[in-house]
Amino acid sequence: MSSKIKVGLVGAKFAARFHFEGYQRVYGVPLEVIGVTSKSKESREAFAAKHQIRAFDSLQEMFKEVDVVDICAPGYVHESAAVEAFGAGKHVIVEKPFTGYYGPGAKNFRGNQFSKETMLKEAMASSRRILDAAARSGKKLMYAEDWVYAPVVQREREILVASKGQILWMLGEESHSGSHSPSYGIWAQAGGGSIVGKGCHPLTAAMYLKQEEGLASQGKPIRPRTISARVHEVTRNPQYRDLKYLRTDYEDVEDYSQLHLVFEDGMIADIFSTEIVMGGVHNWLEVMANNHRTRCNINPIDAITTYNPKEEQLKDVYIVEKIGTKQGWSHPAPDEDWMDGYPQELQDFMECVYHNREPKCGATLAHDTVGVMYSAYLSAERHGAEVEIPR
Repeated sequence: MSSKIKVGLVGAKFAARFHFEGYQRVYGVPLEVIGVTSKSKESREAFAAKHQIRAFDSLQEMFKEVDVVDICAPGYVHESAAVEAFGAGKHVIVEKPFTGYYGPGAKNFRGNQFSKETMLKEAMASSRRILDAAARSGKKLMYAEDWVYAPVVQREREILVASKGQILWMLGEESHSGSHSPSYGIWAQAGGGSIVGKGCHPLTAAMYLKQEEGLASQGKPIRPRTISARVHEVTRNPQYRDLKYLRTDYEDVEDYSQLHLVFEDGMIADIFSTEIVMGGVHNWLEVMANNHRTRCNINPIDAITTYNPKEEQLKDVYIVEKIGTKQGWSHPAPDEDWMDGYPQELQDFMECVYHNREPKCGATLAHDTVGVMYSAYLSAERHGAEVEIPR
């Protein structure tokens, strides 16, 4: 591609914000964020005005002006928006979760009571429809899993490949005190709870590293084979005492999950994701290999440590996501988006479009992540029984 890449955003809330900011940091590739569209006219017009871009009334209107459609809307619209964008001949970026199962449309749908076998089947079918649409269009499918691009994960990839290491076991977590998204907690909009909203991050990063190990050692990725999982609804337990420090307004999703993943080569990963941890976001992945050990610590980090004796002194200063309080000792993030991998993710995607190459995080990781997450729900429904992950 020789001309400037024109990007359009779908969605005008949290994810759109950090994607827009990430595009401003892309270098060496000419691009422009043309505009935004979303379900809410008020939201898209406010976002457009703030960032001095266009507000499009519909996807179809935006298609006429852009080369890349970046889907930052809630998961339940990912499939329809992606398939439509590929049909219009556009490259597509899909935020997490790639896709999932969001119910049959019935008002009385409750995800925690619905057949997980059906969910798995339908989620995989949704993923395949997106992949098939991408294949028909010949355009790039880019899965926006920022942990893959986090500098610490990419550094571990370099160590792993250069040392010809073999990963034996990985242990990872994403946890905090509850999502700020109003749609989170409702399965029909979020596609699940802690597994889908948080566990997807360390999970996909772990699968990425095994994929890269396989490509380096045998010329093909090492993919996930089986999953065992448990989930809990801790804050809805009748014995839970609510002191108002944790979010509790979840309708039908879990707020705690643990996954035990077995790869094709018999090696393993254990992933935790919860809504019951205070003190900010805890994002980390530890790698135990046969020739090294690495702890990929994304958040919190201690590059800077600050003591603040009075809360209101820092009322206008961003410290770190989900910190809870700014009083006392804290670890302000020097550049949280960079540590999370957001600018690097969009750098890779824009280079893929401009130079016609494949992304680090694409169709295989997207599809496998969906398969593992919903196989995990099936395992949890079966009280932790091991489940084969479909391809």
